[in-house]
Amino acid sequence: MKITDQLLKLSGTLAVHLDRSEATISNWVVGHARLFSRLRADLGCNTDTAEKALNWFDKNWPADLAWPADIPRPSKSKRAA
Repeated sequence: MKITDQLLKLSGTLAVHLDRSEATISNWVVGHARLFSRLRADLGCNTDTAEKALNWFDKNWPADLAWPADIPRPSKSKRAA
């Protein structure tokens, strides 16, 4: 799964869980509401933004929500290393 697909899945899952829009989640993650709409439009983002977003999800993921099994979680990779 591409990193953009992973970020869209994480944002969509979290948005539903918290009953918030993806624009709100995007604002929390990167400070503006356009990240996930850009990814949906296949406009992409730079690698620093993608890494920042993935790390934000890892650090801020709710304890009462299972992390998607098909997306490697960064903190688990660091523990294994």
